[in-house]
Amino acid sequence: MTLYVSTDTPEQWRSLSRIPLLASLPDTTLRQVWAGSVPHTAPAGQTLRRAGDPATHLLLLLRGRVAATATTGTGRVLRFGEWAGPCALDKVAVIDGAGHTATLDTLTPCAVRSLPRDRFLGLVDDAASVRAHVLRVLAGHARAQQRQLAATATLPAQARLSAWLLEQAAALPGGRVPLPGTQQALADLLGVTRVTVNRALARLRRDGLIELREGTVTVLAPELLERRAEG
Repeated sequence: MTLYVSTDTPEQWRSLSRIPLLASLPDTTLRQVWAGSVPHTAPAGQTLRRAGDPATHLLLLLRGRVAATATTGTGRVLRFGEWAGPCALDKVAVIDGAGHTATLDTLTPCAVRSLPRDRFLGLVDDAASVRAHVLRVLAGHARAQQRQLAATATLPAQARLSAWLLEQAAALPGGRVPLPGTQQALADLLGVTRVTVNRALARLRRDGLIELREGTVTVLAPELLERRAEG
């Protein structure tokens, strides 16, 4: 793999080390990745990639938040989740070359760098740490899809919502979880209707398990919420 080293400042190319996929790479390789990738800024509401588009580049999200969705043949929108930078987006599509697995839309202004697919695959081949991380990511995706399929098939809406809130709150300070845009977006993520998710939120709020304010849910009683998540 041949990449050219640029004269960018350390503050710029070292920002790549905050991306988990690249965190273990030496400085020389980070500088090469920086030099070999193309910068791009996008306002909120812009589509970065559409489901099925050729995955010719790995998108390295440095700042901002991106949502991943897909639309079924009947027009139903499925929301797979949100990702906040720094992170690498849709690595699976870049690896198998079969096209992007979801449509990627910016929720906030974003700073992105695009690394050509052949250079990313070169990293996977050359760096054991990157290869190990990719394998962990693929395994994590498989497990998450199994959990989501089981939840969609067996759990009521309130249990799905409770489980999602607990998962998000565990990674955020103070148990405060921002809703993914609108209640419709949350409904798409959980695989239910907007009315259903609205009723589930209202029930959890009425029972004192959560506080809902200005698009943010604060988990007040995680132990009780975990019992709801069990269905």
